[in-house]
Amino acid sequence: MIEKIAKEIIERFPRDHKETDPFRVLISTVLSQRTRDENTERAARKLFEVYRTPEDLAKAKPEDLYDLIKESGMYRQKAERIVKISKIIVEKYSGKVPDTLEELLRLPGVGRKTANIVLWVGFRKPALAVDTHVHRISNRLGWVKTKTPEETEKALKRLLPEKLWGPINGSMVEFGRNVCRPVNPKCEDCFLKKHCEYYRKRRKDSEV
Repeated sequence: MIEKIAKEIIERFPRDHKETDPFRVLISTVLSQRTRDENTERAARKLFEVYRTPEDLAKAKPEDLYDLIKESGMYRQKAERIVKISKIIVEKYSGKVPDTLEELLRLPGVGRKTANIVLWVGFRKPALAVDTHVHRISNRLGWVKTKTPEETEKALKRLLPEKLWGPINGSMVEFGRNVCRPVNPKCEDCFLKKHCEYYRKRRKDSEV
């Protein structure tokens, strides 16, 4: 049943990744931390218009990026990370983004979510990125009972076939923004309410 529901979420909330170049996916995901998608897209577009390659960014100073990526928020910290990441990729990996989880996690500011997005979107490797949406929705539905995104990732990998790992992240993000929102979720309009523990509990509580 869980696999069937996951497939339906993916079908109803498809997410196309316009950018699939591993380096641009990596840098865009760093920019996306703690900001909205539209801010990330604007900042990434401005950045890549000026700095097109890891080599270009490796030569930059963090302050050179401030105005370009300001819209993404936390721009000083992100600029420093982006320059450091670019230098490491140029010096250690000959300008190519590493394609293993272990190596990606060694890059500054790269956590499991970012690394898994790069593996799936940039390299089409089976990887399951868990952000706040995936963590929240999986727990609300009752698929998992976890406290952290990392625990959720491990649990979902046991529940879902590999072919769904990559697509489920983007689709749950869209589902989480539009229906299963953090605050005031649209439970009554949700196509999954009959399968949802959170919905059943809310109804039960409202009847008391």
